[in-house]
Amino acid sequence: MSEFLITEVLGQVGCITLNRPKALNALNLDMVRGLTATLLAWEHDPAIAAVAIRGSNKLGHFGSFCAGGDIRFFHQAALAGNPALEDFFTEEYALNHLIHHYPKPYIPFMDGIVMGGGMGISQGTRYRIVTENTKMAMPETHIGLFPDVGGGYFLSRCPGSTGEWLALTGATLNAAGAMELGLADYCFHATSLDAAWSALGRVDFGTAQGLNAWLAAFSVAAAAASGVEREAIDRVFSLTTAVDVVHALEAAPDAWSQHMAVTLRHRSPLMLHVVLEQVRRARSMGLGEDLRMERDMVRHCFYTAHLARSGVASETVEGIRALAVDKDQQPCWNPARVEDVTPEMVAPFFDSPWPACAHPLRQLV
Repeated sequence: MSEFLITEVLGQVGCITLNRPKALNALNLDMVRGLTATLLAWEHDPAIAAVAIRGSNKLGHFGSFCAGGDIRFFHQAALAGNPALEDFFTEEYALNHLIHHYPKPYIPFMDGIVMGGGMGISQGTRYRIVTENTKMAMPETHIGLFPDVGGGYFLSRCPGSTGEWLALTGATLNAAGAMELGLADYCFHATSLDAAWSALGRVDFGTAQGLNAWLAAFSVAAAAASGVEREAIDRVFSLTTAVDVVHALEAAPDAWSQHMAVTLRHRSPLMLHVVLEQVRRARSMGLGEDLRMERDMVRHCFYTAHLARSGVASETVEGIRALAVDKDQQPCWNPARVEDVTPEMVAPFFDSPWPACAHPLRQLV
């Protein structure tokens, strides 16, 4: 068990607390393995009727769910050629799949930051709880990556072209936005979370009404406006190419469009093209197929043989360097402009490095 996970049983509920607050509960390989082992053990335990998961912060419980994967580890492992980098993504995606297919109610308390890997351990359920403090996003294009952990699958199922918008821009959603786009199910007041967590341990899961009554007792309406500009998003982010999207935003006079255009100009031009293709392919895929595609893609992000780039020269390692290592916020993207990306640069991201019989996620359906 990872030192960064706390597990306990309250009543019929297996409770997990992510306990790496200094890193905003970013997932490392030990945490992924600990979560997997815990969920597998509880899956067939008759004493466990449901699972709840939360994050911790420096002051106590809640306040910061999970900021994603440990990108500093990604950077170090890529430069060192550490094979644990491959293990991390294979095992993380298998964990995401396990959660999506978990046979017992799985209840994530998504208070505070819920990004990247935090979405991967929360989206595969019908009991996603947000609060007025929730800040939800898939911001991977900011570091030259793509929305993985099943992001292609769940973002592509958002209404209209909002999945493309979230994937390309990394826009942050509040509770109302998350619920509007189908990425959350219930809103609780942040001040009620401790009481709700304790009360969950007293729920009688032997009746169909037990969990529903608990949800009804603590649910509130999401107070803030969603901030989701649906009409503009559907008009622009449904366009054929990433270049079309950027140019349309730049040509529009309103402040929202200009802000989105500036945002996209700061993202990895190469990954804007790759991500748009990812979301649109995933729309017709099942979860297992999507996770295999993403496993292929992440290999190419760190070892892009077709671009004769890997390690320090890869788009992803450079993006992490600029954001989290040197923190200069000046990534040297290659190509530097979205207009300079060619189809020949994009297509190989979707070629699998493995034959189907040897794919590391071949067992997922």
